[in-house]
Amino acid sequence: MDTIEYFSSRESNARTYARNIQRIFTHGALAQVQDSDGRNYIDCLACAGALPLGHNHPFVQERVIEFLQSGQLQQALDLATPAKYHFMNELFAALPADFASQAKLQFCGPTGADAVEAALKLFKTATGRRPVLVFQGAYHGMSHGTLGMMGNLGPKQAISGVPAEIQFLPYPYTYRSPFGAQVDALETERLSLAFLESVLGDPESGVCKPAMVLLEAIQGEGGCIPASANWLRQVREITQRHQVPLVIDEIQTGIGRSGDMFAFEHAGIIPDAILLSKAIGGGYPLSLLVYLEKYDQWKPGAHAGTFRGNQIALVSGAATLEFIRREHVLEHVREVGELLRQGLLELEDSFPCIGDVRGRGLMLGMELIEPNATPDALGHPPAAGALASAVKKACLDEGLIIESGGRQGAVLRFLAPLVITRDEVREIVERLSRVLARHTPAKTKGHTRKVAVGVQA
Repeated sequence: MDTIEYFSSRESNARTYARNIQRIFTHGALAQVQDSDGRNYIDCLACAGALPLGHNHPFVQERVIEFLQSGQLQQALDLATPAKYHFMNELFAALPADFASQAKLQFCGPTGADAVEAALKLFKTATGRRPVLVFQGAYHGMSHGTLGMMGNLGPKQAISGVPAEIQFLPYPYTYRSPFGAQVDALETERLSLAFLESVLGDPESGVCKPAMVLLEAIQGEGGCIPASANWLRQVREITQRHQVPLVIDEIQTGIGRSGDMFAFEHAGIIPDAILLSKAIGGGYPLSLLVYLEKYDQWKPGAHAGTFRGNQIALVSGAATLEFIRREHVLEHVREVGELLRQGLLELEDSFPCIGDVRGRGLMLGMELIEPNATPDALGHPPAAGALASAVKKACLDEGLIIESGGRQGAVLRFLAPLVITRDEVREIVERLSRVLARHTPAKTKGHTRKVAVGVQA
């Protein structure tokens, strides 16, 4: 195969990950990948979380190969098949029982954005309303429709005609409170909830009653920002009281990423719908809208697509769900996730450029800052996007694949496969420590870490 320059000369200018990870990868096994030069890497990207069990997991691989050799239909539109039946049984068994008992399922096109588009259609149809409430920092896809609900201004600035009647609310980003640095975590949550209550309850709010409120229980591209259980419970109470459907985007957080099967579960709430993609296909393209049956008011053909219910993804997705359940993977995610979080917190104690470590399970973020620079207009330390870019590139040379996101691209994000080992987690921290030591000075003795108190993650 020719050099990496071939790809950069022939692929679109819109490509993303390949710009920073300039390697030709040839093999992968669980949390390890190998490039064309034979060099090994620990993969903390896992195809943006779409490989829950890592690369070529033998349990999933065996089921897929068995299916391919069985003579069953490999594509079937939305027709009934054995693969579809088995997948649906596994999915409904994985859902919270109170939700599953009254849920229906729409198979969507193979991207998460299509599940979001389906939710827009369903809840606008069911409620007869048009506005949608989302949150600052949101990421719900890159289709033309979902761009209107994206917090990041970059991809939408050049596009005209994005959907109107989208209202953005402040997310409880407790490290960088949207209400100013002087506002602590508890007050940030209280004000965020008060803002939602005001928009829904004030007849002079300027916002018509919405078709739905859409949120991520842990914002992904927005900077790996977890919402607390209390905040989620209060959002559910407010939306129920105002009779507004609550839709939770679990496209990146779902299927064990947070240490729960679904990230909203730790709050003990029942949403009106959840959106699934990425990990639900076990590494193959699949997306779903799961919703309470009382909203099933759209007509046949209201949402369709040739590759909905991708048969191979149904097989691999069912195998993934079965493996997670059978092998108690969620317990493992909580254990190794905490091991990684503690390792990152130790680095925070050593390097002044680390402003915050946050997340749940194996969805963790490390926000880099410029600690000695003048605070911004809200009193927060400036985000160190250039440093984050340099660190992730240097990590690649250390055999560690990570990505960045969040404000100014300053948050290093860790989305390792759910089966990553404790030894690999320790190696992640060691390699990252070496990179940080080369790029930033260490902290002086006596430094104390800023802690957001009073909020239960």
